[in-house]
Amino acid sequence: MRLLTISAVILALSACTTIPEQIQGTYPEISPARVEPSVFGSSVRWGGVIVGSSAKDSQSCLEILSHDLDKYLRPKLEDNTAGRFIACQPGFLDPMVFAAGREITITGTIEKIDVRKVEEFDYRYPVVQVEDLVLWQKRKVVMRYRGFGDPFYDPFYNPFYGPYYGSFYGPRFGRAGYWGGWGGYPYYWGGFPGYGPGYFEPQELLPGPAVIESRD
Repeated sequence: MRLLTISAVILALSACTTIPEQIQGTYPEISPARVEPSVFGSSVRWGGVIVGSSAKDSQSCLEILSHDLDKYLRPKLEDNTAGRFIACQPGFLDPMVFAAGREITITGTIEKIDVRKVEEFDYRYPVVQVEDLVLWQKRKVVMRYRGFGDPFYDPFYNPFYGPYYGSFYGPRFGRAGYWGGWGGYPYYWGGFPGYGPGYFEPQELLPGPAVIESRD
């Protein structure tokens, strides 16, 4: 029963991510790296990670390193990027909230290209006038227990196993590790009190939006 309760809580947290209606819809496939004057005035939906922010002349602008969006329209965590862009809107966006490293998704209209320095390089930033903005909550990681009752339980799972390392506890215990023993952080290995043998593995949760701003 306790295993089912823990699993239910984790699944409920995993399902917290929703798609804000403000950023739903169909948009043209325009990449930040491919913006030319011919697409000025086009509507886009872009997202990524905030690099920096500025506030001047009654508007705030965010410098964003773009990433592809996942099925929830949240930026994917990956090294691939289509470049940087600037997102501006009237009013004040507090830099303590819209801080570097936070994930964001915006919709808006491509206004122009602004050339700014990135170190010594003249970088061409597409500038978007924001219509809708979603600042996402920070990602969270929880430890999920895998036991015999879990349909994804792997009796041979060993996060420390590799072709050069063998089992975490040495060859004599085999690949599944030591029954009832401990692994290293972030993995707990062995019998969990009241559940029998199994293991913990990290699972990333994607909370929903923290801030939604719309010009409507």
